[in-house]
Amino acid sequence: MKIKDCFVLSEIGGSYIVVPTGSETVDLNGMITLNETGHFMWNILLEDTDKDKLIEAFMKEYDVDRETVSQDIDEFIEKLKSIGAICE
Repeated sequence: MKIKDCFVLSEIGGSYIVVPTGSETVDLNGMITLNETGHFMWNILLEDTDKDKLIEAFMKEYDVDRETVSQDIDEFIEKLKSIGAICE
């Protein structure tokens, strides 16, 4: 899975904002705000990856157990899918 090229991440005043570009703006009229962990995951998803690699990266970066991070990743991925920001 990977973030589609038509979604751009910017840092504005310490906040991470995702905005669609091109034809994606028709389907998603607005922007998405990410927290620090969302930003961390977004950066990993800029390259083609899988859930196991995301879990390993999170466990290396944060003090979190596998079950918790797996659930959090599932929720984040579902949100990205719902706005069409991710391709598998």
